[in-house]
Amino acid sequence: MARLLHRRHELKAQNPPETQPSPTGGARRHPRFKLQTNIRVYSRRSGLLHGYTVDISESGISAMLTLEVAVGELVQLEFELSSGPVNIRAEVRYKTAFRYGFQFVEPDPGGRIRDTCSRLTVLLSSYKDSSLTE
Repeated sequence: MARLLHRRHELKAQNPPETQPSPTGGARRHPRFKLQTNIRVYSRRSGLLHGYTVDISESGISAMLTLEVAVGELVQLEFELSSGPVNIRAEVRYKTAFRYGFQFVEPDPGGRIRDTCSRLTVLLSSYKDSSLTE
């Protein structure tokens, strides 16, 4: 089951899109949120890979993998969110050591990714509002 990090001291948007560049050089389109859950990556070249996610946004996800996947390869991702399982195609956009960045290349199945990011945005803004009054 996905572990959404939303305790007061852990909830934060990482790299808001208006302020942070992406590893590939362009500006981010969506804020990222910490998310740790198991992920399965199906690669035509490397086979089935297992890892865990680091963060998620509406347009992509990053994960730690112990085996190599080629940058530019199209892969199938499977992971769990609190709203249920996600099975989506993505492109490997970057690799830094064992951390990989994947950009989703098809619509969000059932809106689960968008709904999760929306809930985290609301939680984040509630946290920011409450921390201003403390």
